[in-house]
Amino acid sequence: MVKKAIIPAAGYGTRNLPITKVLPKEMMPICGRPAIDYIIDEAIKSGIEEVLIVVSRSKNMILDYYDHCPELENHLEACGKHHLLKKLELPKVHIQYVRQPYARGLGDAILLGKQFVGNEPFAVMLPDEIILTEPKPALRQLIDLYNLQKGNILGLKKVDRKFLHKYGVVEPESRKDGFIKISDVIEKPDSSPPSDLAVIGRYVLEPAIFQLLEQIPTGKGGEIQLTDAIRRMLSDAPCYGVNILGTRFDIATLPDYVKLINQICGPSAAADE
Repeated sequence: MVKKAIIPAAGYGTRNLPITKVLPKEMMPICGRPAIDYIIDEAIKSGIEEVLIVVSRSKNMILDYYDHCPELENHLEACGKHHLLKKLELPKVHIQYVRQPYARGLGDAILLGKQFVGNEPFAVMLPDEIILTEPKPALRQLIDLYNLQKGNILGLKKVDRKFLHKYGVVEPESRKDGFIKISDVIEKPDSSPPSDLAVIGRYVLEPAIFQLLEQIPTGKGGEIQLTDAIRRMLSDAPCYGVNILGTRFDIATLPDYVKLINQICGPSAAADE
């Protein structure tokens, strides 16, 4: 059973500058809630019981958000504003934190969760990709496949080929019953991508991935790439892909950010944000 999830949230958020100079991209408001709250909600609805958020020293706002605020709670209680107290209730999931001292890539961030994960399969959820689905959450779609086909499970979406250089891209070996067996995966291919299926921000991984992350050299951008470790595991363990049913929004891009707000709150809400 997949009960643990890692949320990497230590990046600089350069695609969202200048606001991310002072506001973590994970805390960007979406209809009165920070973006990361939608990821936590998806995790809970997918059956996750423990979450590790990987932060940097500039992301203390995330820790503060998922903590009690006695002064505010006491004020609302004294004023009889009990309906607002409900808005301050913390999510029903155990949240831990670890700091990533240097931004050395997604693989390095995941490696910091080795002790947290132990010898269990675990999920990885990228907080800048929010996926609206009904009725089954995106991560739950991956977990359901893992329960049927043990191995690494990658969330996939078809992406216009001119944008594939921004993603990890898989090479399908075979397709069956709504999932894909993967024969190769390439991080940000410079040319001739093997398909139009990009890896998006949801994974279910076997704990053996940590041994590979400790061994692989730096990859694209001088970073430790999670995709490179997954690729090395292909010779020893199967890897499958799920074409996630739902609408994906990359909130690091302004058009997607505005579309997401419109989708959740209505067209007038985008201006208010």
